Amino acid sequence: MGNDQKTPFTVSGKSFTAVAINTAAKAGEWIKLKLGAHASLTTKSTPHDLVTEVDKGSETMIRNLIKTHFPHHSILGEEGVAPGAEASAQALKELQDEEYLWIVDPIDGTTNYVHGFPFFSVSIALAHRGEVIVGVVYDPNRDELFVAEKGKGVYVKGKRLDVSKESKLSEALVATGFPADSKFALPVNMKGLQAVAPRARNVRVAGSAALHMAYVAAGRLSGFWEIGLNSWDIAAGALLIQEAGGQVTDTAGQPYSLAVRHVLATNGAIHEELRETLAKAQATGF
Repeated sequence: MGNDQKTPFTVSGKSFTAVAINTAAKAGEWIKLKLGAHASLTTKSTPHDLVTEVDKGSETMIRNLIKTHFPHHSILGEEGVAPGAEASAQALKELQDEEYLWIVDPIDGTTNYVHGFPFFSVSIALAHRGEVIVGVVYDPNRDELFVAEKGKGVYVKGKRLDVSKESKLSEALVATGFPADSKFALPVNMKGLQAVAPRARNVRVAGSAALHMAYVAAGRLSGFWEIGLNSWDIAAGALLIQEAGGQVTDTAGQPYSLAVRHVLATNGAIHEELRETLAKAQATGF
C-alpha cells in the first residue's frame, strides 16, 4: 500500500498493518455488496434490519479475521457495546490497558448507507497499551484505503498524504456532524456550527466521522470537530491526521487519547482559531 518499502509493525512474522488493510478491504467490499443486494430487494426488510444485519455481519467478519491472525488480542467494536456515552466509556475503560487492542467501527455512516448516500467507511485501529500504532479507514465507494503506521506517514493508493496549507479559518473548508444524541451533543454542536459557519470558508456535514478525519489527513478538509463521538469513530482517523502532519486534541485543546469524545482535528495551522471559536461559543461540550 505504498509503505511496503518500510518495515511494517510485525509480531511473530505477521504484519499488523497488512492484517488491518486486508480486513478493512474485505469488510468494505462485503458492505458494498450488501447495499447492492438490498437495493434490489422488495420492501419486506426495513432500513433498521439492513443496518443491524450489515453492522453485525461486518463486525463479525472483522473480528474473525483479526482473531485468526492474533487470537490473544482484544477487540473493541461498536456492535458489542450498548448505545450511549456511559456504556461506550465503560467498555473502553475495561479494555484500554490491554497490550494490543483493536478498535473497530464496522460501518461508520450507517444513516448514509441506508439511504444509498455513498459516504461511509470501515475504520480499524490498533492500539498498543493505549497508543494507536496502526490506523486504516476504507471508503469502498471510491475504493480509497487510507493507511497509517505510527512514525511512518499516511498513504492512500501508494501516495503519501499531507494536511492542507490553509492558515486561516476564513480560507478553510471544515466539517462537523449532527450527533445522534439530541439531548446533549446535538445542541452543543449546533452552537459550534453557528459560530464556525460564518467564520470558515464553508462547512460540510457528510455523515462519517472516520472519513471526515481521513479527508483532513488528505488535505481535502482543513479541520473537523464533533461532540459526543466514540473511540471507534476517531482512533484510526486520529493517527491518519497526526501522520499527515496535522493536530488532534479534544475540543478543549487537551492531547488526543482513546478516551476523547469531543474531538478537534485540523491541519494544525487553524487549530487554535477553531478551538477559540468553539470556546467562545461555549460549544466544546465541557
